[in-house]
Amino acid sequence: MSGRRLLITGASGFTGRHAVAYFAAGGAEVTAVVRRKPAAELFPDGVQQYVCDLGDRRAVAAMIGAVKPDQVLHLAGKNSVPESWRDPLLYMETNVMATLYLLEALRVQPASRILVAGSRLKYRPGAADPPHPYSLSKTLEELVSLAWATLFAQPVLMAEPSNLIGPGPSTGFCSLLAQHIVRSEAAAVTGSAAPAAFRLSSRHALRDFLDVRDAVRAYGFILDSGETGRIYRIDSGTERELGEVAAKLLAHAAAPVAMDWGPQEEHSRGNPSPTPAVPAKPPIESADSKVPPEESGDYAVISGWMPEIALDRSLADIIGYTRAGKEGRLL
Repeated sequence: MSGRRLLITGASGFTGRHAVAYFAAGGAEVTAVVRRKPAAELFPDGVQQYVCDLGDRRAVAAMIGAVKPDQVLHLAGKNSVPESWRDPLLYMETNVMATLYLLEALRVQPASRILVAGSRLKYRPGAADPPHPYSLSKTLEELVSLAWATLFAQPVLMAEPSNLIGPGPSTGFCSLLAQHIVRSEAAAVTGSAAPAAFRLSSRHALRDFLDVRDAVRAYGFILDSGETGRIYRIDSGTERELGEVAAKLLAHAAAPVAMDWGPQEEHSRGNPSPTPAVPAKPPIESADSKVPPEESGDYAVISGWMPEIALDRSLADIIGYTRAGKEGRLL
C-alpha cells in the first residue's frame, strides 16, 4: 500500500476508524474525512484529517483538488431506518446527493478509483416498492454510482457488506448487547439496580455477521483489483439466528443478565415487516436488521479474499473492548 493516496469518507464512524487504521498500517497515505474535527485524536499518527461537509458541493470539489487521491473509500452516510422516516430529505441529501458531489468532483481525476459502500436493504425498482426512505436512498445511491461509471467512464465500484461486527464504537446488535452485559456486570459489583431487560424481538431471524476487520480487507482487494461498474457482496457466507449469537455473547457474562427473548416465532428468513409511516420505538436489534432482497446472481466475486476472523473471536473482542471503556477509540 506504500505511496497510495487513499481518501476515506465517514472516517470517524465504526467501519471508517478500522479502515483508516488498517490502510495507514499498510503504508498508504490516508486522508480521513470528517464532518467536524473530533475533540480527541481518533486516528494513528501520520493520518491526515480533512474536515469537509460532503453536502457542500464546492467544499467536496476543493477537497478532491487538494488531496488528489488515487483511491476513495466512500463510507459516509446515514443508516438508521427509524430516523429515515423522521427526516427522509436528510437521507436523500446525505446518501444520494453527497455521493453525487463526490463522483462529480472526481471526474477531473479520471484515474481515481472510488468504492461506494452500499446496503443490503436496497430494493428493486419496478419489482417492489421501497420499504422505507433509507432503502430508497441507498437504492438511488447505487443507481447513480453505477450510472456515473457508465456515462462518464469513471472507475466506480460498489460493495454490499453484511452486518459488520467487532471491537469499536458500533450501534449494531452485538455491540448493544455487549454494553448491556457490561452494565449488568457493573450493577452486580456495585449492588445498584440492574438495567432493564434487553429485548430481542426476533430470536430466530437469520443474519450474516462479518467482522469489520475482514470487511476492510475486502475493501482493499476491491479497490486494487475490482472491476469497474460491478457490485461486490462482502459477507461470511453463514447466516445465524440472532438467538444463537446472543447466547454466545451471554456466555461471556460474569453476572446475571436480564433478557426479554420476545415471541417464540417460527424459523424465518423473510424480509422485515414494512415500517409504518409513524413507526413505533424500534426493537433493540433493529440496527442489524439487514435482510437482503432476493438474490439476483449479479454479484462479483472478490478474487483472493476470504474471511479470516471467526465469529467467536469477534464476539470476545467486542466484550473486551466494551469492558475496557475506550469511549469510541480503537487504540
